[in-house]
Amino acid sequence: MSAADTPAARKPGDRLALNLMHFARALRAAGLPVGPGKLLEAIEAVEAVGLGNRADFYWALHAVLVTRHDQSELFDQAFHVFWRNPDILKRMMAMMLPTVRTEATTNQPEMSQRVADALREAAPGVEAPEKTEIELEASFTVSAAERLQSKDFETMTAAEMAEAKRMLARIALPVAEATTRRFRPDPSGPRVDPRATLRRMLRAGGDLTDLARRRRRTRPPPLVVLCDISGSMTRYSRMLLHFMHAVTNDRDRVHSFVFGTRLTNITRHLRHKDVDVAVDAVSQAVADWSGGTRIGSALRSFNRVWARRVLGQGAIVLLITDGLDRDAGEGLADEADRLHKSCRRLVWLNPLLRWEGFAPKSSGIRALLPHVDDFRAAHSLNSLAELADVLSREGPRRHEGMRRWLKEAAG
Repeated sequence: MSAADTPAARKPGDRLALNLMHFARALRAAGLPVGPGKLLEAIEAVEAVGLGNRADFYWALHAVLVTRHDQSELFDQAFHVFWRNPDILKRMMAMMLPTVRTEATTNQPEMSQRVADALREAAPGVEAPEKTEIELEASFTVSAAERLQSKDFETMTAAEMAEAKRMLARIALPVAEATTRRFRPDPSGPRVDPRATLRRMLRAGGDLTDLARRRRRTRPPPLVVLCDISGSMTRYSRMLLHFMHAVTNDRDRVHSFVFGTRLTNITRHLRHKDVDVAVDAVSQAVADWSGGTRIGSALRSFNRVWARRVLGQGAIVLLITDGLDRDAGEGLADEADRLHKSCRRLVWLNPLLRWEGFAPKSSGIRALLPHVDDFRAAHSLNSLAELADVLSREGPRRHEGMRRWLKEAAG
């Protein structure tokens, strides 16, 4: 190697391009769609804004490399770690090293496991150690698929999230069929069909014939999904959008809405067969992603604008939110009560139920609980599979397990 090819002899611009290349690799490993074209655009953006201001440098890369709202958090963590923010770097190192977590560290912001894995793999100048193959007896161990099904969405790596999204695409949500006002012919039906009987008699020339019978038609009721996309739900709303897309393309009469500080109808966007195109369309249509939460205001908009259009024929409503309301539950109880009376069944899915010590203490949760029929977790593939099992059979309007939650909320 000549002297001109040594690292010390490289131009500053060459070193910057090399660092940007490694940064792009880290983002791609963390799950962001960053290709060679994006890298060239990032280099041009940095050359345009210069390196004199760290904020300008950050937002120049953000404008080029981030295409959806749900990618902002991963980009932010990866940027501050790669370009040396000491606080976040310590948290990443703590994830890489076998240290013991203490109570004093539980209140600190969590570092994304995907970012830690990506930066560990994409670190420039570090060769990965040779892997030693070890044979293990796995007769009585849990399979990787089973572990993934029970793993929290928040703790998944990029590879695990990609596999979980593929598994979500195969989830079906069979809802128990409900009787309608229309009838269908049935020789053993419980009701006599006068018109069909008269037609038979006319065809027989007025002679007596067997009575025609009928029974009511059954059809799965409409499904309405209201999903919270506020800042506290960001890490779950990404996966839940894939769940909503799978449900929308698996059955008819599914209406999907998202809300933070306002309500947005995303039904049309989720009907696209390609999930990436659908999620990208949703991110462009929603203006309040990862912001505050105004559950009462969102339910008020739904009750006054959309309820009469989509809640006909005994619709089932899935309300996906952690119940943390910026307005401290103001007006939430009245709107939840109106929604509950307008639908066949109101099911609340709350990711906070993954904690064993969960208690309904916030005002938003206390306002919602008395007006829902079922209260379940929504943090893993298993929890969503349990939801499919619950909705596939007809049960009581108010679930028995709700009594405990209502007692805790009242106490």
